[in-house]
Amino acid sequence: MKPATKIIALSLASLALSLPLAAQAHRAFLLPTSTITAGNAPWVSIDAAAATDVFFMDHQPLKLDSLLITAPDGSNAKEENANTGKLRSSFDLHLEKIGTYKISLLNNAVFASYKDKGVPKRWRGAAENISKEIPADAEDVVISQMQGRIETFVTNGKPSTKALEVTGKGLEMQAITHPNDLVAGENASFRLVLDGKPAANVSVSVIPGGIRYRQNLGEQTLTTDADGKLTITWKTAGMYWLEASVKDDKSTVKGAKERRANYSATLEVLPQ
Repeated sequence: MKPATKIIALSLASLALSLPLAAQAHRAFLLPTSTITAGNAPWVSIDAAAATDVFFMDHQPLKLDSLLITAPDGSNAKEENANTGKLRSSFDLHLEKIGTYKISLLNNAVFASYKDKGVPKRWRGAAENISKEIPADAEDVVISQMQGRIETFVTNGKPSTKALEVTGKGLEMQAITHPNDLVAGENASFRLVLDGKPAANVSVSVIPGGIRYRQNLGEQTLTTDADGKLTITWKTAGMYWLEASVKDDKSTVKGAKERRANYSATLEVLPQ
């Protein structure tokens, strides 16, 4: 394994361990202070949390072990002033290059249920630890692979597309409309891809922030077409949370019968 690949693999496993099962029932997100900036190497701050309501941090922080920041030229950028508190993690990003940055938290773990001497057990962790954590004589072993990607996008000056390229691993969003060119009252189109191929007939949830201050969720539920494409109409300006998930039998983990791949993104819509 190449060093860089090994680092990413370790980070993915680390994030998996940082997300207890309870957190999976909550909405996880990265929330930037702004998505569009300009000037001489500006800064943004970003929160990472799992919460009951979108963007209202009432549950727990997301650890930053698997944070991956892709700079406009495709290189990796480094977070600064990282901190993890009781309800959120936060870090700063110095936008030293012109263009669009992609900020991602990645998850690649396994979930297993089994019986140990007749006692039901559950375990979650890195795939390479299965043989150490699950007894060899365990019964009724069921293993699932869990892939997740939590993202947001920030542009300094002129939007660019290099950082937006998909990796071909798991469920991802491919930009048709640039994610930092979203305007209230207009439509935006994206494509969901699974392992780099169009993800058709996938249900997508889009929820505007500010749930705490209104009486309804305000959710849009959309479905991708045969080409994995969906079009969203932005009714108002503000921060939005987009989420989708799929389940199939294409696990890359030995012994796992299914794979669950999740994707979520924070998108900012500006007024006209």
